[in-house]
Amino acid sequence: MNKKKLLIISSIAVFLLIILYFSLRSKSGEELITCKVLKGSIEVKVHTSGQLESENSENIVLPSVLSTQNVRVYEIKITDLIEEGSVVDSGQYIATLDHKVIEEVLTQARLDLEAAMVVIEDARLDSNLNLSNYRDLITNSQSDVEERKIVLAESVYESPSVIKKAEMDLSKAERKLEQDIKGLAMRQRQLNSQMERRNIDFRLKQKRVDDLLKLYDALIIKAPKPGMVIYARDRFGIKIQVGSVLTPWSPIIATLPDMTKMISETFINEIDIAKIKVGQKVTLSIDAFPDKVLNGEVISVANIGQPMPKSDSKVFLVNIRVFGSDPDLKPAMTTGNLIQTGVYPDKLYVPSEAVFETDSTKFVYLHKKNIVRQLVDTGEENEDYVIINKGVVEGDELLLSEPEKTEDIETIGWDIYEEQLSRQKDKKISGEQASGVDTVRQGNNIVNK
Repeated sequence: MNKKKLLIISSIAVFLLIILYFSLRSKSGEELITCKVLKGSIEVKVHTSGQLESENSENIVLPSVLSTQNVRVYEIKITDLIEEGSVVDSGQYIATLDHKVIEEVLTQARLDLEAAMVVIEDARLDSNLNLSNYRDLITNSQSDVEERKIVLAESVYESPSVIKKAEMDLSKAERKLEQDIKGLAMRQRQLNSQMERRNIDFRLKQKRVDDLLKLYDALIIKAPKPGMVIYARDRFGIKIQVGSVLTPWSPIIATLPDMTKMISETFINEIDIAKIKVGQKVTLSIDAFPDKVLNGEVISVANIGQPMPKSDSKVFLVNIRVFGSDPDLKPAMTTGNLIQTGVYPDKLYVPSEAVFETDSTKFVYLHKKNIVRQLVDTGEENEDYVIINKGVVEGDELLLSEPEKTEDIETIGWDIYEEQLSRQKDKKISGEQASGVDTVRQGNNIVNK
């Protein structure tokens, strides 16, 4: 009887435990994964990938004569190019530019020059003919004046009217002679001016032919100094190659980098760019040499972003100088850049997964007797952790994932939210006041002017 009673009591206890287990499980709905609030020193770093480039380099460019006004060749194709990465000496062959284009232009320029020469010869003959006619007129006018003088001399014993007519005829002949002499001088100046314009046109065409001949001789591009050849990129970021078309406004064929001074070019997204400052320390790794660890620092941060391809996001160019030199480093090698943006000692911090947010608040799920939604004031963050300025204490247990039925969870810490709103309002007022001061200053400057 006692055994039967004990069995019944045991069965009831097991049944109650099962009910309690499923009851608790139904309330929680899931297994809770938690973490502790930690306190200590935290480093905030930004990790990006970049590409090695030389800090200083010598550009290999199109011949300078191509950009002169007389040449009027606005683009030229590369027909041959030395292999990228080749090490060359000063004066060694680099590339060949399209001779055919220059030959066609040169042929036309020579025809234009010959035409200008013909125009000058025709103008010279026409000038001589015109001046000869004017000289004949002057000779005839001089003869007419002499004849009128003789008639006047012979009419000394004639009547006064005859003498008067003779005097008038002489005066008229003299005026005619004077007009012919002035006409010759004016015509000569006119013809000289026309000839000078034709000579100027001829000299310009002759200079164009000379410049094209210089350009033709310079179509074989050679290295200005020793170094490794690295192809340049066009305005679309595409590497120069055989068949690429260059212009006087984009004349770089290749570069000869200074391999002793290298930088890593990287792009930082607009979310992290505010953390990046000139002078920050950087640890660099090289994909091609995983065991190499290099040090460097940020030397420049772009002020204007640029769109990422096939994306609405903006990125900012950041240059990082690599300390020291290494013969294994080559341009275009991929680097991993770990930029140290700050070290914050004695701070509370939690894993990034423990912080949740809405449009206006950030919060954590605090796991005590009951789960509560605790509003928090966050600070800087790195790839793994977020600094918590206010809302939790060291050792607090937080959920790493959002629990079920969050609408039933109590929210606490509204004083933190009010403080955040107050700071935002003060910041906005300060900004408006600063803007007002600038406006007044601009107005004063305008008045003073």
